[in-house]
Amino acid sequence: MTRFLVSRLLQAIVVLLVMSFLVTALIGLMPGDPVDLMLAGNPHATPADAARLRAVYGVDRPPVERYLHWLGGAVQGDFGYSRLFSRPVPEVIGPRLVNTGILLGAAFLLAVALALPLGVAAARRPWSLADDAVNLLCFAGISVPPFWLALLLILLFAVTLQWLPASGMAPVGGGSWVDGLRHAALPVATLAIASVGGYTRYVRSAMLVELRQDYIRTARAKGMTERRVVWRHALRNALIPVVTIMALEFGALFSGALVTETMFAWPGMGKLIYDSIMGNDYNVALVALLLATAMTLLGNLLADVAYAALDPRISFRAEPR
Repeated sequence: MTRFLVSRLLQAIVVLLVMSFLVTALIGLMPGDPVDLMLAGNPHATPADAARLRAVYGVDRPPVERYLHWLGGAVQGDFGYSRLFSRPVPEVIGPRLVNTGILLGAAFLLAVALALPLGVAAARRPWSLADDAVNLLCFAGISVPPFWLALLLILLFAVTLQWLPASGMAPVGGGSWVDGLRHAALPVATLAIASVGGYTRYVRSAMLVELRQDYIRTARAKGMTERRVVWRHALRNALIPVVTIMALEFGALFSGALVTETMFAWPGMGKLIYDSIMGNDYNVALVALLLATAMTLLGNLLADVAYAALDPRISFRAEPR
């Protein structure tokens, strides 16, 4: 197990290095000069001031040299300075990462909690009215774009019914936990609805395969209750392929959060990436995009570890030659 984790960690480091170089190169190709934006509001700025600021922010360097300079600082824990927020990058990203973690975690847990019983119920009675209803809801959830769903929820619950706030996040310590839940309800619902359809379809397909296996017929022949057969035996084996999809989708939720957080003005990583790219804040955009990559890699690692927990036959030890 230790050897497997070390191997995956080394692979993740290589992927992050490649991604950091590619992101740096792509950000360097973006139109606009951050120094020009900084000096636009200062009529007394001189060309010497612009040259000095370009040297401070490293904009005047070639892309490879700029990347190596950033990498050298990142290895020492220095990820640069945010131009938009006038603070070190970790201080800017830290609170936003917590906010996104709350949003993604709640949406992921809600989607899984809905997908498991719906997928199992549909698989136990295939081609029935209940199965058709579940499939209809799944296809509807998959087909609806997150931004359009967010607009519908805002119009219904914030504008028409006025039950929930349309945007923002309750300040920590500045409101009750009920106020925080009310602010999180619409963005969490948007992400959960966008994910639950796909999860349910995967659970249904995997359960249909497992319920036809010989060991299920044997368990029923031994007099085992249907509840135990379905939830203890069939679902456990069905979750092995489903865990892979959920792990990949958890990383993909970060991309969905970018749209959702922007729509609901939720101060998380998605909105931070959008603001930093629009404002040419290179350091914040680079670190935030690398965190999105690291989240996807972490999801894959958790999926591999979950395999061993779900199926005792899976082992991470090297086979003897």
